[in-house]
Amino acid sequence: MIPGTAWLVLFFLAPLAIIWAISFGENTSLVKTEITGTLDNYWRALSDVVYLKIIWKSLWISLLSTALCLAIAYPISFLISFAKDKWKPLLLMIVILPFWINLLIRTYALIAVFRTRGFANFGLEWIYNTLQLDHLFGAFEPLPLLYNNFAVIAGLVYVFMPFMVLPLYASIERLDKSYLEASLDLGASQSRTFWSVTVPLTMPGIVSGLILVFIPMLGSFLTPDLLGGTNAQMIGNVIERQFKAANDWPFGAALSFLLMYVTFGALAIRSVLSGRKSGMEV
Repeated sequence: MIPGTAWLVLFFLAPLAIIWAISFGENTSLVKTEITGTLDNYWRALSDVVYLKIIWKSLWISLLSTALCLAIAYPISFLISFAKDKWKPLLLMIVILPFWINLLIRTYALIAVFRTRGFANFGLEWIYNTLQLDHLFGAFEPLPLLYNNFAVIAGLVYVFMPFMVLPLYASIERLDKSYLEASLDLGASQSRTFWSVTVPLTMPGIVSGLILVFIPMLGSFLTPDLLGGTNAQMIGNVIERQFKAANDWPFGAALSFLLMYVTFGALAIRSVLSGRKSGMEV
């Protein structure tokens, strides 16, 4: 355990501790930060309405994107799990194929899809003209699909979808299919079987997928920066500007750890609830 522990301490815990200490400091010059133990950075983040709105916006965008990932990934995971054995490796490869391409390139590809004269609007225009809707509603007007919340949510769902599919697939693959057959044989409908048998038995995969997707979504900055522009900034973009353009490391560190406190709080609540549930089952 020594090599792994040493790596974790040197390259994760130590830098994290340094950033945590900086969050209690203040800039004494353009290039120097002094750790004074002040809480002004946290107070500034929690008292400024602008930052609170951005934090709230980041939360609801991340929650909505995570919910969409779950709604899309669950049937995909079922399809892969119930497919023939010879097709499963190919289907899984299709899921993880985006990981072979750099995130920046994939995001620029989405710009080509969502821009005013992009592939999405070209496709919609073709359907519009094919159905001859221009005779009823006039000429087709391109939809504003880029540089807004829609583009950010679509980009986040696209980027993080594999992180939801893989744990769900692993959970569904371990599911004893005889439970589903027994439920149907005993008179339960397909929907009742799904909600009363399938979902509870695959809950570990659901929870793992939610955590793996929501946490990195909350701190994402590249996708909102490129797809949202100035109209759909998230807290990750604000933190990135504090460390680079504004050169205000203490405030950026405080914002970063506010996100970590929220994340750790959610994980702690989940752990407590899981412990109580296990105790009740015992």
